[in-house]
Amino acid sequence: MDTTVRTEWPPALCDPTGRREGKPRTSGKTMVIDKGIGLGAFTDLLETGAPYIDLIKIGFGTSPLYPAELLRKKIELAKSRGIVIYPGGTFLEVAVRQGEVDAFFEMVNLVGFNGIEVSDGTIDMPRDVRNRLIARGRELGLTVVTEFGKKAAGSDIDIGRFLASFFQDLEYGAELVILEGRESGRGVGLYDEQGKLKDAVLAEMLERLDSVERIMWEAPLKSQQVHLIKALGPAVNLGNIPGEDVLSLECLRRGLRSDTMGALVPGRDVRSVHA
Repeated sequence: MDTTVRTEWPPALCDPTGRREGKPRTSGKTMVIDKGIGLGAFTDLLETGAPYIDLIKIGFGTSPLYPAELLRKKIELAKSRGIVIYPGGTFLEVAVRQGEVDAFFEMVNLVGFNGIEVSDGTIDMPRDVRNRLIARGRELGLTVVTEFGKKAAGSDIDIGRFLASFFQDLEYGAELVILEGRESGRGVGLYDEQGKLKDAVLAEMLERLDSVERIMWEAPLKSQQVHLIKALGPAVNLGNIPGEDVLSLECLRRGLRSDTMGALVPGRDVRSVHA
């Protein structure tokens, strides 16, 4: 008689797709946006979601608003769970505009961030400046992600400009290039005012790229996550995910929610199942 007590769910129930990579992942990365939660909530987030989080962005320019020791604790907790944590790209844009780039990198090092984001969503940044910022981050041993697209409402993606920027960013050392979607997911980049994805733009982008493994799609809304997972598979990189949605997104990736189960989970004749 088998007296073994099962302590873990079988693999077929943990990941019905059989396609989900563990950390460290080369694709299928999830980036969470932290807009200012406290240390307790941050600890809870990592306790439940760390295996499914690859990057955490300390959103906007909130980094200098934290007590320094609290920020350091959040950073150390994230790094101890194998997570890249970095200040929002807008904050580096402020540093560029204020002529405080040296001080920015000094503080990134002092508080312990292990990544940065280079973006020009609000300011106009010359290409050579963007290149130097990417290269400087890499020289300091930081993971560099970049972002393409403007934050202004109604801004669209010029695919030709995106492709040119994408390949140059990778050449200078960016690990991922993020497509702007803001934290709202509406009226910017790939999304219309209702948050619906512009399929024609996505289709053209896919036609002109051999792989989208190095692109991260900001997709804060569930409908966007479902759409992109169905279009690109569970290994799509998704960003600006609210912390409370980490497990629900992971369920979408694994076919553990009805929204994606039919598209991702291999079917079998249920008449043969013994209940």
